[in-house]
Amino acid sequence: MDEQENVSAIAAAAHFAITGSVKSLAPYGSGHIHETYRVRMRAAAHPGYILQRVNTRVFPDVPRLMENIVRVAGHIRARTRRGLPVLAVIPARDGRPYARDGNGGFWRCYRFIAHREPGTRLRSRNLAGEAGRIFAGFIIQMSDLPEPPLHETIRGFHDVEVHWGRFGDLLLGDRAGRRKEIAAEIDFVRARADAMGRIRDLGRAGRIPLRVTHNDTKFNNILFGPRGGLCVIDLDTVMPGYVHYDFGDAIRSAANCAREDEPDLSRVRLDMAVFQEFARGYLGELRGLLSAGEVAHLAFAARLMTYMVGLRFLNDHLDGDRYFKVDRPGHNLQRARVHFRLLEDMERRCAEMEDFVSALAAGPAS
Repeated sequence: MDEQENVSAIAAAAHFAITGSVKSLAPYGSGHIHETYRVRMRAAAHPGYILQRVNTRVFPDVPRLMENIVRVAGHIRARTRRGLPVLAVIPARDGRPYARDGNGGFWRCYRFIAHREPGTRLRSRNLAGEAGRIFAGFIIQMSDLPEPPLHETIRGFHDVEVHWGRFGDLLLGDRAGRRKEIAAEIDFVRARADAMGRIRDLGRAGRIPLRVTHNDTKFNNILFGPRGGLCVIDLDTVMPGYVHYDFGDAIRSAANCAREDEPDLSRVRLDMAVFQEFARGYLGELRGLLSAGEVAHLAFAARLMTYMVGLRFLNDHLDGDRYFKVDRPGHNLQRARVHFRLLEDMERRCAEMEDFVSALAAGPAS
């Protein structure tokens, strides 16, 4: 972090109702969207804070975003046994759940929750099952969130039709001059377009219910303690959605044997053991809550979300890398290629995936 960034972050921290004296402040985490800092306090027993500069290109309406987060975090706190950690928003000194800096930027602050670092990918069956239980528990916690409906923080976030439309516009405009290098990816996306409208069509027909979903169920959005999962974090995209988005995105991000930006595509494949254990944990918690129609399309959801996130990376590559953080030229294109290779492996194994979920749903309660 350069000196100017450090000064900006320290100045932003002073806007919040934090207690104690700040010892240090440093970049933290591996998120693609916001600028995140760990704030350590001089008192050794103080947990410290997480400070974030909100990416307003992605989330242009920060007041509505933070209204959602405060509602959701408060609802979870009311439903959580005392002593267990819950994401806590630290208000600004003026009482709002965010602060603005002198350049018009938006900041927010959370109390830091101590946790262990299990890495960005699931590496054990036990962790996969625990992640399934934790994300399923979130659906249960949100099942009785009082009205009104949450705000849609990103329009069409998991609407594949929106991403197709953007894809077409970006190909037509070709603002970054990159269309010529992605002929194979264009064919890949178009060949699967009709099949990937399934969840959208089921929802429009009323055959699956709209729920409050997390919508960003990456493994690193769970904090783990020594004895298992502690809580779900990153509530930016909690809004109305279909349960398939959460299940599919978790598999997409956790059950890839390679990194999200793996340069050697031969290493990219579905970890079936992770898929099975996550599904076992997820359905074990949600037995009786999900409808038969929802369960019937869970395995497909892994393919949908892998396709959709790959398309989003490809769109950002076409757009000149304006959404996701990148470390090098072609980074988003490599991410897209990894996702498309993972999808190909899922397609080869789709019958196995669907049979496993069907057997889980038909089996005795655990």
